[in-house]
Amino acid sequence: MKKIMPVLDRGLALSATLVCLFCFVACAKTAKGDSSSFALPTDLEGLPGEGALRDYENYVNNWSKFRTTWVNEVDADQGAVVFLGDSITRGWGVTFRDQFPGMKLANRGIGGDTTRGMLIRLKDVLDVNPSAVVMLMGTNDLEVEIEPEEIGRNFELIVEGIKIHDPKVPIILCLVFPSSAEKNRPLEKIQRVNELYRAAVKGDPQVTVIDTWTLFADENGDADPAIFKDLLHLNAQGYEKWASALRPIFATLGFIDTEPDSFEIEEGFTSLFNGNDLTGWGFRPSPPRKQPKKPNPNAPTRHVVSEPVDFDGEVQSDDGRYVAINDRLVVTTPSEGRRIQQLWTTQDFPEDFTLRLEFRATPNADSGVFIRQPQLQCRDYILAGPYTELQNYRPQEWNEMEVVVSGETARATCNGEVLEEAMEVPVTGPIGLEGDRGQIEYRRIRIKTLP
Repeated sequence: MKKIMPVLDRGLALSATLVCLFCFVACAKTAKGDSSSFALPTDLEGLPGEGALRDYENYVNNWSKFRTTWVNEVDADQGAVVFLGDSITRGWGVTFRDQFPGMKLANRGIGGDTTRGMLIRLKDVLDVNPSAVVMLMGTNDLEVEIEPEEIGRNFELIVEGIKIHDPKVPIILCLVFPSSAEKNRPLEKIQRVNELYRAAVKGDPQVTVIDTWTLFADENGDADPAIFKDLLHLNAQGYEKWASALRPIFATLGFIDTEPDSFEIEEGFTSLFNGNDLTGWGFRPSPPRKQPKKPNPNAPTRHVVSEPVDFDGEVQSDDGRYVAINDRLVVTTPSEGRRIQQLWTTQDFPEDFTLRLEFRATPNADSGVFIRQPQLQCRDYILAGPYTELQNYRPQEWNEMEVVVSGETARATCNGEVLEEAMEVPVTGPIGLEGDRGQIEYRRIRIKTLP
């Protein structure tokens, strides 16, 4: 019974928190004499979360103004992808800068808001029964000196509130963006908040984490002035980068890129991926690995296969990591943060050949393409390396890789730039794809046997 009670206590505490969350407006005191049920509360006793709310005039007024507007838009916003956040989220505007055509979107960002403010007004999100929730939060907490551990607990309550409302709705977590110590948002505390966020959702398949901290950080780990006009808020270029980071995840969730690929394969090439399922691909037995004397508790999980498995006719691998979606072979983001895992062709290739494919990677994603077994790194190169000096690489967009194998040597290029001039390869073997960190998509995978 002792082992069960903490779980029950947590469940009861969460239930009480959610009761407060959904009915606090009936009894909370309001700011500056405003009797509106959507005014910012000044008496926090009994309200969910930790930390003080901010009290500057613009924030207080906007908290009431936006929430009053949103309650009249609940019916129109049903089923939207909802963005929950502060002024950085508010900066998308109501049109989201026309970055996601065809998607139904709703902006629930309020400038100056903290994680506790977002927790208290979570009903604004849940009332529209969102088809997905995009979250960016925590930077304002740091500015008013709320400790990372408090932020982390507020974040957990927000996630749990969403999950209780809908245990299947996708949650897309954007890590806290870099800022600056001069903004009272020092690097160390931002990293600690992001560490707590990652730990809170580790192993949760409902949550996809996007490494937006690495996406935006400069060489010192602070906000890049070329992207952050005041070391806090994004400029137009910054929103374009953020949109590019989100699009691959939206595509995997089925919100965009739903039309069939119109690509026509070149003469002499044979497709290795039919776009509809994983026919011709499978798991091969994992080679034995020597266990380290001192295992690293933070080391990535390694998927171990004891017997070969073929996925002919299957839309996804048996663990759901590799999925055929609208002519794309998607290596989904691992719920545990990192998982090293390979998918192989069931066919070996002893002849000389040219392999062509296109790939798209989320920020800082890590993957690989295997040529008869040896790995050619296939990543979000500029952030994850190793080919950080590429001029033609297109972050979070489609890039073409070509590998020409002659005998026991392979020459590899990305968008025409050389990755490896003479990579050593065996005389025969399969083609493989890997997932490790982040999401990688592959498409137009084709091969041509050379004379």
